[in-house]
Amino acid sequence: MFTNTIPNNTLSPSPSVPPSVASSHVKTKRLYQVWKGNNKFLCGGRLVFGQDASSLYLTSFLIGTPALTFCIRMLVMLKEEDPHFSRPVLIGGAVLTILDFIFLFMTSSRDPGIIPRNDKPPESDEASDMNTTSMEWVNNKTPNLKLPRVKDVIVNGHTVKVKFCDTCLLYRPPRASHCSICNNCVQKFDHHCPWVGQCIGSRNYPFFILFISSSTVLCIYVFAFSWVNLLRREGRLLAAMSHDVLSVTLIVYCFIAVWFVGGLTVFHLYLISTNQTTYENFRYRYDKKENPYTKGIFLNFKELSCYKIPKKLVNFREWVEVEDDIPDESFSSDIEKGFISSKQKFDMEMGTLYGKDGMRVPGILKDLDYSGIDDNLKKKAGEKEGSYDIFVPTDQLKSKTGGVNPPEEKQ
Repeated sequence: MFTNTIPNNTLSPSPSVPPSVASSHVKTKRLYQVWKGNNKFLCGGRLVFGQDASSLYLTSFLIGTPALTFCIRMLVMLKEEDPHFSRPVLIGGAVLTILDFIFLFMTSSRDPGIIPRNDKPPESDEASDMNTTSMEWVNNKTPNLKLPRVKDVIVNGHTVKVKFCDTCLLYRPPRASHCSICNNCVQKFDHHCPWVGQCIGSRNYPFFILFISSSTVLCIYVFAFSWVNLLRREGRLLAAMSHDVLSVTLIVYCFIAVWFVGGLTVFHLYLISTNQTTYENFRYRYDKKENPYTKGIFLNFKELSCYKIPKKLVNFREWVEVEDDIPDESFSSDIEKGFISSKQKFDMEMGTLYGKDGMRVPGILKDLDYSGIDDNLKKKAGEKEGSYDIFVPTDQLKSKTGGVNPPEEKQ
């Protein structure tokens, strides 16, 4: 199911078109250049970012500004005061800052575990063999093919439901989900982090844990040694604080920041101990029912510490053939072209937009405003009731005038 990445109608010429004609419309491009997701690529598709990768500038500023300020402060103290104290503190702060930025880059620039899209829905034979109790069927462009929205799979002796993705045309593997921001199905989807501008999945979750953990340690480090710098000054504490405003500012900033990154780190340590993802914790609440993935606290932490990064399922640098001027009739994201208004019903699980009757809304109708249609119809209906017909059929007119046309009668 995961072998095809680009729809056939865009990769190869139609068999009904002569090769000489079809080849004139075919171009060879890298896969990342025609990828239907909302990702951003650098270095020829080697680096994969999310749609909101620009948020990395803000994150880098929030981390780098206090860290670099602290390092410069310790560098100045190295020349003015005891170097045996300032030098180790400076080296420790610089190492933590560099590690934090490395983990941030590895989290945001890696493929999080994107699942290849299918060029067509599963075959009807495959759909008929699957175990499912779902009475909801997928609405697709093949009316003779009926696919259940949900099917059952067995994971560690437990029945787990997996859903069909209308955008990627596949049944998502267990623990996978469709990210509405990046428009991709992601393996072991945890969440989409706006601070790193990337989905967090099976291939970058360990680096995300290292990133938030190193950020927490860096905040505590700067907070603690800023206090030490104040206490090492002679005189009363208030007098020392008035003479070292920079240390006071770093103390206040790190005290506020540590509640955010520290709380996030503690929360993810809890998720690791129970072998859950953020998405599963908020959606399924395994504390109320048995978790099919947990192995115990020790084995859960061991699984992450000895975690082997899965191989990429999509090679964004491979060459593909793309036809020009061919309308794209494949399933695509409903947020690629426009903004989702509050009047539309958005299904985050399916990555699609639906009308009130549950039917998929065509792309050409999604951005129209229907708010004034009902009022206009009612207004027109009222005008019609109080009006009269200007044009009267000829038969009715003759019956009223005795068979004489009005012009003749006037004469």
